Amino acid sequence: MHKMTRAALGMFLGLGLSGMVAAAEPPATGLGQAWPNATDVSASPNWHVYVFVLNGIKYVQVNDLNGNVIGAIGTAGGQFITLPVGQSHYVSTPQQRAARASAVRTMTPTTVYNDGSTVITATPQSSGTTALSVAAASTCSDPRNCGSLN
Repeated sequence: MHKMTRAALGMFLGLGLSGMVAAAEPPATGLGQAWPNATDVSASPNWHVYVFVLNGIKYVQVNDLNGNVIGAIGTAGGQFITLPVGQSHYVSTPQQRAARASAVRTMTPTTVYNDGSTVITATPQSSGTTALSVAAASTCSDPRNCGSLN
């Protein structure tokens, strides 16, 4: 009987810990929604940024303060793709430039997301739209020595 109690306790403890691990992972649904059931991880108080993960691919969505989806990208292994949500024709990645680049920026870019591997900036345009730019985060720890061979 004592062994049975230990086994049951071990099972409940294992289930409880697995639930905590699952709760720590970003959600896999809600992409494209104005107010998804996900944590806002924005680096700026003027934007909402949500992260979703499915099958090893990270999806990052940027919304304005009113919940309007500005754009979203998918990323894995240093590669980026623009997703067809929001104003996707104003999203630039290293692999694909924004389709609409006729407007002129009216302000300096604001970093809205930076997880150490991906950086997303938002730049208001003269047309009233916002351009998103996505890049791999710099791996240089000392900017004074970046790019030098010394």
